[in-house]
Amino acid sequence: MKVFTFYKTLVFLTLILALFTSCKKEFSGEDYTAYFGGEVLNPTSNYVLFCKNNVIIDSIPLNEDHTFFKKFDSLAPGLYTFKIEPEYQYVYFDKNDSIKVHVDSKDFDESVNFCGRGDQKNNFLMDMYLRNEKDKDNLFEVFDYKWNRYNQHINKTNIDNQKYYASKKEEIKWNDAFDVYAKAIVNFPHYTKMEIYPMIHEMRTGEDVTSQLPKNYYAFRNKIDFGNEALADFSPFVMYLDHMLNNVGSIHYHNHFSEVDLALKTNINKLNIADTLIKNEHIRNMVLNNIALKYLLEDQNMVNNQEFLKTYHKYSTDNSKKNEVLKIGNSIQSLTKGKKLPSVQLITPDGKITNSDAVITKNSVVFFWSEKLSSHLLAAHKKVLDLKDKYPNYNFIAINLDANTYKWKEILPKYKFEGITELHCANFEDIKSKWAITKVHRTLIINSDKTIKNGFTNLFDVYFEEDLK
Repeated sequence: MKVFTFYKTLVFLTLILALFTSCKKEFSGEDYTAYFGGEVLNPTSNYVLFCKNNVIIDSIPLNEDHTFFKKFDSLAPGLYTFKIEPEYQYVYFDKNDSIKVHVDSKDFDESVNFCGRGDQKNNFLMDMYLRNEKDKDNLFEVFDYKWNRYNQHINKTNIDNQKYYASKKEEIKWNDAFDVYAKAIVNFPHYTKMEIYPMIHEMRTGEDVTSQLPKNYYAFRNKIDFGNEALADFSPFVMYLDHMLNNVGSIHYHNHFSEVDLALKTNINKLNIADTLIKNEHIRNMVLNNIALKYLLEDQNMVNNQEFLKTYHKYSTDNSKKNEVLKIGNSIQSLTKGKKLPSVQLITPDGKITNSDAVITKNSVVFFWSEKLSSHLLAAHKKVLDLKDKYPNYNFIAINLDANTYKWKEILPKYKFEGITELHCANFEDIKSKWAITKVHRTLIINSDKTIKNGFTNLFDVYFEEDLK
């Protein structure tokens, strides 16, 4: 973690005084005053958004020296997020906490550090987040392991994390309300690794290991409160639910159906399970929306889409998200085979603005990557370097989706991706809207006349090369 460099101006000295005197102040039982401030190096916007459950509570302006400060006359204890577009992180407030955060937009997650009243809990969450990200990044090849070896690998990590959790809980002595998040950020990444192993192992190796798993393999599910409102917007829990429903919703007698019909039945099955399993309306709607968005991005059969949406609309009670799902559905229809690819703005390594029309001058494969998923970054580029030799009539275009152009420019010289056109996304919301890009694993195959050959494929799909021939 980087060292704080806060002591710049009289304004910020005032902030520090306010924060630290509040740490010593005695608060009455009815006083819910809290303070939030900090410093943002290399800011990407002029304000910090303070949010609860994805709803903006306050927009806090940055001063000229990139510091900010906000006194809340009444702030309920709980989990919040602060956003410096497009990045965000969690911050937990107990009653009367006074929290400062230091962040560098060039290296957002790795630079986040808290101090003040309430800092230890938040630094624990950040430490666990970074541990989980590092572990996730190192799992790419581990999914190929046989069950016993895979189990040993993830259990070692889990034991280390549980020990770290126990020691910090003893040291900090946090309350039960915070412990919900502390346990979740330790347990759910481990549960997720249990859920996804059989699926990803078979996808990567072709081996179905289901019969090799212990009979009590999924016993951990019995410990989970699927209706815990506190976790509704906490990403470790949300990600786990997504993978669990993929697992539980899969149809094993798949030889009876075509690929598109199987996708339809599987996803309707997931909607049915979510509606039955999750009684909390907020969480249920969130899960239903995630299922809908993923399905619409992966299956472009318009008849099946309408049948799927009938079930989705029957269960979902979130009208605003229903509109978002319909918007994505309309965007997807413009990306079907034979239609012209909508133009988006891109940035070249020398900082010039261009667009996809200017870049796609012959048959092209467009793939995406993020600095946060370095294992995918390397695997995708390695795969493309092999494909480039086999299919010289194609241009291979890599688009970085991160908001931080600084890091993109720093990363490129570290690798030798010769022959690959490297570009940066100028506006993620625009590319998300026009190309329906919500994850880095999407790949587009485009004809020389800029029409779409396959707008919804994956470099690592076993049949990917069929579309290149």
